[in-house]
Amino acid sequence: MIFYNNQGNPVAYCEDEERIYLFSGQIVGYFYKDAIYAYNGHQLGWFGDGWVRDLKGNCVFFTDKSHGGMARPARSPIPARGARSPIPPRSPIEPMRARPALRLSWSELSNEKFFMQ
Repeated sequence: MIFYNNQGNPVAYCEDEERIYLFSGQIVGYFYKDAIYAYNGHQLGWFGDGWVRDLKGNCVFFTDKSHGGMARPARSPIPARGARSPIPPRSPIEPMRARPALRLSWSELSNEKFFMQ
């Protein structure tokens, strides 16, 4: 699964339905139920209907299986994948936040900075 930003550029990917990597190979997050967490335990956002959304409900990334939500731009070619970084230990997670109302707007975090919050 490839995560594309608001300009159609591939930013990250997930091959095992659990861990999320940047194309540099850096591991940046993981799925826990329908939420996305960083390895430091902070919730980054939500995943549903093929969309990654920030904690305010704005669209961050779309996938090939996205439906509903924002108009999706044309997708750029997928870059080569770097060597994967080791999987870090997971810190205890913060409580899952209430899911916000879904918004039809793009998040300001629609790039690698989403994972660096």
